Amino acid sequence: MCAALVLSAADPRAIAEAAAAVRRGALIAFPTETVYGLGADAGDDLAVAAIFAAKGRPAHNPLIVHVAEAPEAERFGRMDDRARRLAEAFWPGPLTLVLPRAVGAPVSHLATAGLPTVALRVPGHPVAQALLRAARRPLAAPSANVSGRISPTEAAPVVETLGDRLAVILDAGPCLVGVESTIVGLAGDHPVLLRPGGVAAEAIEALIGPLSMPEAGIVAAPGMLASHYAPTARVRLDIVSARADEALLAFGPDVPNGGCMVLNLSPAGDLAEAASNLYAHLRALDRPGVAAIAVMPIPERGLGRAINDRLRRAAAPR
Repeated sequence: MCAALVLSAADPRAIAEAAAAVRRGALIAFPTETVYGLGADAGDDLAVAAIFAAKGRPAHNPLIVHVAEAPEAERFGRMDDRARRLAEAFWPGPLTLVLPRAVGAPVSHLATAGLPTVALRVPGHPVAQALLRAARRPLAAPSANVSGRISPTEAAPVVETLGDRLAVILDAGPCLVGVESTIVGLAGDHPVLLRPGGVAAEAIEALIGPLSMPEAGIVAAPGMLASHYAPTARVRLDIVSARADEALLAFGPDVPNGGCMVLNLSPAGDLAEAASNLYAHLRALDRPGVAAIAVMPIPERGLGRAINDRLRRAAAPR
C-alpha cells in the first residue's frame, strides 16, 4: 500500500508540503528533467541513510547533491575554471560535476560514500528548482527506484515500488530528457567522463578539452556499477532479428520482423526522442512470459552514447 501523499506538482501547496517533509528528515520523490529523484536533506545523516535503505543501495555508491544555483555549489565543492565554464554553459541542466569536497561542506559523508569528492548538480526542471528553494536544503537524490533497476521517468513506477517508504511524491508527468545526467570528474588534472548522460560528451569536450575514461572497477560516481538500470528480463544487444519469445526494442524506420512485442524508441531515428522513451519502453516490455528484451543497435554518438551505456549495464551479468 502507498503511504505517500501523491500530489500534483502544479499545485504550489504541493511544493510546500514536500519542502516541509524534507526539513523534518523525511524522504520524498520529485521530478527532474532527467528522471524522478528520491530526495532527502543532504546534510542529515539519518535522512541520507534512509535513502540507501529504501533503495537497497550499496553504501559505497555515492549520491548526487542537488542545489538551486551554481554559486551555492561552491559551498560544497571546490570549483576551478573548468567547472565554472561547464556550470555557466550547462547549469541548470543534466550535468553533474564531481569536485573535491570543500572544507566544512555541510553534506553527509554517507552521501559522498566517504570519498574526498562530492557530486553536484543544478537541475533544470522548474519543480525541482521550486522545491530546492522552498526546502532551503541541498537534496541528495538518486533515481527513485530499487537499486539496479529501471529508473522512473513518470510518477507511477515510484508509487508502485517505493510509495510505502516516502512522505510525498510530486507528480509532474513524464521527464523530458529521460536518461540521467552526464557526470564529469574534475578532481584531478584531467577531466574524466564518469557517466555519459543528458549532455553530450562532445559539447563538454568543446569547452574543456578531451575527456578521459574512468579506471575499471572504480566507483567514483553514481551509475558506475557494472549491472544497473536492469529490467527483470535479460537484455540482448545489437540484434538483427528478435526471437518469437522476445520483446523487441527497436530504433529507426527499418524494424526487423519477429518478437512477441515491439516498441520503437524513435521511428525517425532521433536520439533525443529515443533517450526520453528508453526507460518507459524497457519497463513496458518487461512482462511475464518475455524471455528477453532484444535491442536494435543505437548509434554511438551524442545522446546515443548515454543510451548505449544504460543498455550495456542493463545487459550485464547480475
